[in-house]
Amino acid sequence: MQQLGLLKKMLPGLLPILIFIIADEVWGTQVGLIVAIIMGIVQLVYFAIKEKRIEKFVLMDTLLIIAMGGISIILKNDIFFKLKPVIIEGILAAVLAFSLFSKHNIMLKMSERYMPDMEINEEQNKLMQKSIRNMLIILLLHIALTIYSAFYMSTEAWAFISTGLFYILIFGYFGIEFLIKYLKNKNTEFLPVVNEDGEIIGKASREECHRNPSLIYPIIRLHLFNKENQILLQRRSMKSDIEPGKWDAAVAGHIKFGEKIEDAVKRETLEELNLEINEFQLLHKRLFKAKTSTALMFIFIGVINKLPNANMREVEEVRFFTTQQIHKLIKEGKASIGLEQEINELQQIKIQNKQI
Repeated sequence: MQQLGLLKKMLPGLLPILIFIIADEVWGTQVGLIVAIIMGIVQLVYFAIKEKRIEKFVLMDTLLIIAMGGISIILKNDIFFKLKPVIIEGILAAVLAFSLFSKHNIMLKMSERYMPDMEINEEQNKLMQKSIRNMLIILLLHIALTIYSAFYMSTEAWAFISTGLFYILIFGYFGIEFLIKYLKNKNTEFLPVVNEDGEIIGKASREECHRNPSLIYPIIRLHLFNKENQILLQRRSMKSDIEPGKWDAAVAGHIKFGEKIEDAVKRETLEELNLEINEFQLLHKRLFKAKTSTALMFIFIGVINKLPNANMREVEEVRFFTTQQIHKLIKEGKASIGLEQEINELQQIKIQNKQI
């Protein structure tokens, strides 16, 4: 958004150059320079009247047109006028370079000034630095091409390179960035972001939720009991990014953005255990804080009559355990933190209520 706003402010500098090209072809260089200066003054007056203020960027651009055009007229050489875009872009390149290589990020301070309510985290700051670096490379490349065209190419070629090519490069860059972001988001799994009461307040990618503990995302956990009061556990996939290979609740998974909690329980049970389940009840919900993530866990319980034919692409194995065996797994460090925190309550429920 900042770059697009910057481009919008730079657009007025395009008109005097186009006017210069036309006048230069019809009446010659001297007349073209005079007409371009007049056009710059008209623009400055127009913006002052329309916006009731003087836009600093337009003012600087117009003053450069007047100064560089005036020097070109006095010395009877249009090269100074042709170098006007180089000065503008040179200033911008200096600002970008200072933001990139110093401790004082001017672009970041501009963001905070114009969008005071926006919070920029470490990941967003890295993306901004990447964008600044790419913009700097584009500007330096364009500056070099503009200087070369001003000295060694025709006026028409210089006009295209100094204006048209600049916008082609910039919008081409933004177009590619937008396409990459679109394709990435298309294949990204988004999770709801909630408050401690479970109310949805936004959304974020699964990867971002797993590395940002300030984001609370909901997950479901389903504990299944058989008639012998044993608890079904799954051993988490070794490919899992959280506690791989640990014994855990029979079913555990994320709630997708826009998905109902009950539907998430049914979907995850089908995906992990190849089991359709319709009867289960909510035990409670609790906040779980880890080093890199924070989850709001919805704990469910249900009954199963036999060992399911689990999906081995989702889990390593499933097995029924007695509570004594589960406590042994915990002591041996083979159980998940969630199971370790829930076993005592599950043990009480199992003893008190054989039918759920």
